[in-house]
Amino acid sequence: MADFKIGDRVEVLDEAIAGQVLSMDGDMITLETIDGFPMRYASKELVKIKDDFNVSNFEIAKVKKEKELPKKSVVSALKPKERNAPKMEVDLHINQLVKSTKGLENFDMLNLQLETAKRQLDFAIRKRIQKVVFIHGVGEGILKEELYYLFRKYDNLKFYDADYQKYGLGATEVYIFQNV
Repeated sequence: MADFKIGDRVEVLDEAIAGQVLSMDGDMITLETIDGFPMRYASKELVKIKDDFNVSNFEIAKVKKEKELPKKSVVSALKPKERNAPKMEVDLHINQLVKSTKGLENFDMLNLQLETAKRQLDFAIRKRIQKVVFIHGVGEGILKEELYYLFRKYDNLKFYDADYQKYGLGATEVYIFQNV
């Protein structure tokens, strides 16, 4: 424990307060802060500042380690809505698949969308992703019907309209059975 005298420069431990010792009353020390406010502290809460005050990085690291409390690991439980949330979304809007539709016929665009859907569905099956939402838009319903035709070729899945609040009428959710 440091011996303090009136006029010593001191800092308060665990607080960003520094000042000069004004008076001492037993173990209690009154200091005047840099801003000119008198404050009382127990001597064990203060540390004397020397002009040639040097602290090594090792000592700083040691003090920091003592001060750090082990952090509690936070495991967030999934809400029921999040548990049922699709794991994968596939946007089949043509502008998401190609830079420009210039020179593409409707037939070509539809085939590109269906090939993308099949490739993504096969990927989801390989990677054991249980739910996939195919965003096809409302339009005239041709892509939607073609997707349904594609999905019916698979034995290990069921499909239905995706969450209306999130996607409206323009998406189909596919559930892939894993243990088939």
